[in-house]
Amino acid sequence: MKKIVLTVYLWILGFFMFPAAFAQEELAIQQVIATLFEGMKSKDLEKIEPAFLPNAQMQTVNASPAGATVGTNTVQDFFNRIATTPAETILDEQILDYQIKIDGQMAAAWTPYRFYVNGAFSHCGVNSFQLVKTSEGWKITYIIDTRRKEGCD
Repeated sequence: MKKIVLTVYLWILGFFMFPAAFAQEELAIQQVIATLFEGMKSKDLEKIEPAFLPNAQMQTVNASPAGATVGTNTVQDFFNRIATTPAETILDEQILDYQIKIDGQMAAAWTPYRFYVNGAFSHCGVNSFQLVKTSEGWKITYIIDTRRKEGCD
């Protein structure tokens, strides 16, 4: 009887603790993404670089009437673009929602966004982040995004 009570107790305890642990992981992933965009807005590479694995890839889906094409950049290309953006240019990517899926040390985050340059609307779309959990925490290994000027409401 004691074994049954103990088993039920441990099952109930695990049932209530697992969502809390999962929520902490989601918040950690959100923080990595939020810090990336804070760093982009302030052009602070010390905030941006730690968000990524060194060999991370970035892609953009370019839609056209003839069909989509995909542009590819390395994360180093991204760092260089941010570092050379004029100081007076403010790049503000505003995340509208986070949809996060986690399986162990791998995660995916789907983040609709609106992008502004110097306060003026530029475009909207969705980022799809792939992340892995390293000994240093969650790191972005891949991003693919869409960009459009219409249908952003």
